[in-house]
Amino acid sequence: MQPTQTTTLAPRVLARDLAAVPHGEPATLAGWIHRRRVLASVTFLVLRDRSGLAQVVVKDRETVEQLAGLPEETVVEVTGIVSTNESAPGGAELVEPTVTPLTEPAAAPPTELWRPTFGAGLPTHLDHAAVTLRHPRHRAAWQIASASMRGFRSALGALEFTEIATPKLVGTATESGANVFTVDYFGRTAYLAQSPQLYKQMLVGVFERVFEVGPVFRAEPHDTVRHLAQYTSLDAELGFVRDHRDVLAVLRLAIAGMVEAIGEYAADAAALLGVELPRVPDEFPVIHFSDALAKVGADPDEPDLSPAHERALSEWAKTAYDSDFLAVEGYPMGKRPFYTAPEGYGPNGPRGSSGGARGAEPPVGSNSFDLLFRGLELTTGGQRLHRPSDYAAAMARTGTDPAVLAGYLDAFAHGMPPHGGFAIGLERWVGRLTGAENIREVTLFPRDLHRLEP
Repeated sequence: MQPTQTTTLAPRVLARDLAAVPHGEPATLAGWIHRRRVLASVTFLVLRDRSGLAQVVVKDRETVEQLAGLPEETVVEVTGIVSTNESAPGGAELVEPTVTPLTEPAAAPPTELWRPTFGAGLPTHLDHAAVTLRHPRHRAAWQIASASMRGFRSALGALEFTEIATPKLVGTATESGANVFTVDYFGRTAYLAQSPQLYKQMLVGVFERVFEVGPVFRAEPHDTVRHLAQYTSLDAELGFVRDHRDVLAVLRLAIAGMVEAIGEYAADAAALLGVELPRVPDEFPVIHFSDALAKVGADPDEPDLSPAHERALSEWAKTAYDSDFLAVEGYPMGKRPFYTAPEGYGPNGPRGSSGGARGAEPPVGSNSFDLLFRGLELTTGGQRLHRPSDYAAAMARTGTDPAVLAGYLDAFAHGMPPHGGFAIGLERWVGRLTGAENIREVTLFPRDLHRLEP
């Protein structure tokens, strides 16, 4: 029996590569009709594909009439002759084209996607995101996000991190009993994961260094421009750290990789949105939480920084260090999760003890940090507890039943190195880079207090 031959796709040239085809040679483009400009003696068809725009010159009357019945956003294949033209996108265009529709004529989009700026408001964009995301400016925001994830993976991969995928349906809350989405799990109560925190810590005991890129869920009834009920978290956890400063050093490398990847893979998108990529310093400037409060004139007993404090501290860091980044360390233990290590925590506890964790109040400060980026908290991270006795004390202090976290605590009973980690909110990062007024502008299909569709 003779083997059957597989068919191959017809050769297709991307818009960005059209100028590389020699003048006078045939080429085939395929994409969406971005715009039609009808003049007296010629019609210009602007075609859009994943790489950009290409211009097609139509003079044949039959083809002009054909295009009249093919609205913007109709998907077509165009075969023609390449002609060098410096005024065309990319320096070349197609002439003498044959246009083949690949779909039925497209319905009119909710706004004219060919215009340089998006002509509709945010509600229109969100209601019709499957179409309005095609606008080059909306596409560009997620191209920056995609490059950022690529750089994050590359930077941590170079440090021998293992990428993991942890459950998003969990039996207990990750950080607290509040602000979680409940799910009917075959008659039992389950929750959507607030973070991969507990799992990535457990897996430090397997792989030493792990990271994950995935969704997290927060049932926080915030209706603000900076909060989402579901967002993408870039998480990392690493073992054998001395303290949170080792974690901060890895965070710097991850962000440097993200910035580098944007420059390599999404430079055009960044230019379209006027993004000024930050310079990542050799070390992030660091200020202690208590000094940060004093710097902004806040009450020394404040347990956290307000958005106004974050903006003021970022302005100070820009002036003092010419840095878009500032790490604030030593947050009060009362504002950090139970697994956070107190200040001075080491392999045997702070200064050879448990740091007062057993039967006494923990130290005021923690071995944790927030990283501020251009006036906004971007990352939370730090060192974790790793000794079983310290977890027992933390459970007692917070009134938590150890049985609820039995699987998690089991990893520590069987030996866990000193470790720590961090998490970056992807949409918050892109929103700050692009100067978006609302984080929903840089989210593909945002989920918030009001929106479950599309």
